[in-house]
Amino acid sequence: MTMAPRRPNRTRVRHNEAMGAMDLDEMRHLRRARDRMDREYAQPLDVSALARTALMSTAHFSRRFRDAYGETPYSYLMTRRIERATALLRRGDMSVTEVCFEVGCTSLGSFSARFTEIVGETPSAYRARDHHELEVVPGCEVMVVTRPRRSARRSSSFGEASAAALAVGSNP
Repeated sequence: MTMAPRRPNRTRVRHNEAMGAMDLDEMRHLRRARDRMDREYAQPLDVSALARTALMSTAHFSRRFRDAYGETPYSYLMTRRIERATALLRRGDMSVTEVCFEVGCTSLGSFSARFTEIVGETPSAYRARDHHELEVVPGCEVMVVTRPRRSARRSSSFGEASAAALAVGSNP
């Protein structure tokens, strides 16, 4: 009597019915790519390189990243870059152009447009503003207080996949 080969017991994470279930291995691969964006935000990263990090095709990676984190990989990366740019601009010792290139952007116009969209003011206005009130706040708190926020209609790019959207269960 021969036995059928065993299938690996994979825990499924159910996000929502439209998306289907995502297994934990896939979430780990997505997290690996997201962590790479967090670490290497100043490097020239493109979606295909990130997809290779996640061991997925480019299209599949983009779809699944958006399903898991509520925004595209490019949008997430740009938000990381803007977050770092706000810290550099608060210091006041670098020009907007220098900050743009320091955080990995290659176009000052695109950087300024995205910065304004996320932060709500131009990089020059942000740099010129007085940030002395933050000098007495611990660095970890400054990061939370000054973190760029997306509008309410979009998910935050700073958390894990939405806790409300996740329900751990077994295969359907």
